[in-house]
Amino acid sequence: MRFGLPATEGLQAGGPLRAFFVIALLSVLMLTLLRTVGLRAFSMASETYMSGTHSAAFVTCPNEQVAKDLARYEWQGKIQEDSEVLLMIKTRSSKVASLAEYVRSNHPYEVAEVISLPIEQGNPPYLKWLGDVVPE
Repeated sequence: MRFGLPATEGLQAGGPLRAFFVIALLSVLMLTLLRTVGLRAFSMASETYMSGTHSAAFVTCPNEQVAKDLARYEWQGKIQEDSEVLLMIKTRSSKVASLAEYVRSNHPYEVAEVISLPIEQGNPPYLKWLGDVVPE
């Protein structure tokens, strides 16, 4: 009794149409994988950033000591416990690259933190004001 077909007979049984769909499906899956790998490689090589790779987490703390205990980070092989102040600058998305360059040029850190998050919702009068005071 025969329960299965050899691989070549299976493709012949479905004909060229079946082979086409298998190849098309594999091509789409590979294209997605290759695109992602290619974009990440380009991002690393050109010092650009692929959107969505990292996230910013906002954490509430009951006091400054708890925040300081949580905010330890490694820099050049050593654990750092600096007290930092968070500065929030609101601007147009089109101005973020210029803002980041300005911060890098004027910040005392070798690697300054500049993270941009788009404003999805907000107080319409405030957002109108922001649009008025930050020209395109």
